[in-house]
Amino acid sequence: MRATARLAMLCTSVTILAVLARGQAIGTAMPGSGGIHPGYARRAPVKVDTLPAGILVRSLTLDARTGKVIEGALGTASVKERANLASRSESANSAGASNVRPNHPTIDGVDSLATFAGAFVGQGGPYVNVDFPFIMVGNDPRLGGTTYYPVNIVQVSVQLLNANGGVFKTVPFAPFEMRTFESPNFERLHYRSGPDIQYADAVHRAEFYKVMKSDWHTVLSPQAVNKTTIQVPYSVKVQLNDGSIVNARSYFTDKAADGSTVVFMLDLLFNAIFDDEVVNEINVGNFTTDGINTAMLPNTYLFSLNVKNPNTRGDCCVAGYHTYFYGPGTFPEPRWVVQYASWISPGIFGGGFEDVTALSHETSEIFADPFVDNFTAPWQFPNQPANSNLCQGNLENGDPLETSSKPTTRIEVKEADGFHYVYHPQNIAMYQWFEMGANSSAVDGVFSFPDATALTTSAIPCPQ
Repeated sequence: MRATARLAMLCTSVTILAVLARGQAIGTAMPGSGGIHPGYARRAPVKVDTLPAGILVRSLTLDARTGKVIEGALGTASVKERANLASRSESANSAGASNVRPNHPTIDGVDSLATFAGAFVGQGGPYVNVDFPFIMVGNDPRLGGTTYYPVNIVQVSVQLLNANGGVFKTVPFAPFEMRTFESPNFERLHYRSGPDIQYADAVHRAEFYKVMKSDWHTVLSPQAVNKTTIQVPYSVKVQLNDGSIVNARSYFTDKAADGSTVVFMLDLLFNAIFDDEVVNEINVGNFTTDGINTAMLPNTYLFSLNVKNPNTRGDCCVAGYHTYFYGPGTFPEPRWVVQYASWISPGIFGGGFEDVTALSHETSEIFADPFVDNFTAPWQFPNQPANSNLCQGNLENGDPLETSSKPTTRIEVKEADGFHYVYHPQNIAMYQWFEMGANSSAVDGVFSFPDATALTTSAIPCPQ
């Protein structure tokens, strides 16, 4: 999904111009089905000074081609100048630790989190012997040491409005707060790639197991930086590419097996709200350039506009995405890596998509592709017909598992204080899977982790 405008939700009806040519999010329902299938979206980086501020929502209009606000904006959003905007976190998290690597910018001209560069060589298909460079989160595995990254979490509750502007229902994130922070994303558990480590670190170490130093770790330090509530109008006006305007439902609700309210929200509207929230959190210092900045929502999934019948839900459901926001015109250029992920209650989706599946998916993809520009040879999604053109060409290492028969893995967390929960983080494709070779240099020769049986061979080239 593409970036849309910064928006403050203040009334029950706004006008949004749909960019109907956007690419379908892999993993959602097939076009026109209106079914409920979990998936994820890929968003382009968001340029902050293209986001309008002070929107007059009753007269808002977005350009069909660019998605920019052409009516209803009082000004242009900007990121405030802040001293030491990215408050480096390693000193607070590394007391007593040895060989701590700094979480400082490592790309010339960019102010962002610490990354390392590398490359792999294509081993199959039409891209044999082609180099595919990448930039990943962490410090160089060959140097070893531990790098700490703050995970700045905004807990977002959703207030749904009636057609008359009154409150229909407020869906809180609070019931899922503890279970999110106690999840394998942040708890230290034992994996084949190492003992007493977090999930994304375990995946990272599995890929570089044969070249890393044994003390190499990429550690997440979660912190709740804000609790906020977003308002969602009952409907929005959407201007189509042909200039016509339709009135579309902006949300629908359902119930999960545990009784939790499930919210299906129009993706165009959500993107606008998300962008506004990100800029607000940057300006108050909650989102930092050295962190993984996260908006967690309660059972909130995105659907596409159903052009033929805008009062019904379109293709569904996106449960998360990641991208980065950047502030042009300054040197070094600030970049804020951000993600949205939904807590997933049981019974909404099949395939074990529950609890922190989306959060584990997006966090692992941030590790592998923080600036959404690590390209690979075009690969075909697993378990597709031989001539299928359901393909991608990037290092989004969670996506191949969306069509796998084993997309998630069960991990039990037990605490001394009595906390006990079984989580379902997503299995992740090793970068060796994208090489398209016969063998993998990852830990134990696997192509997926932690469940090696989820992907037993490397990627198949996309049919020409």
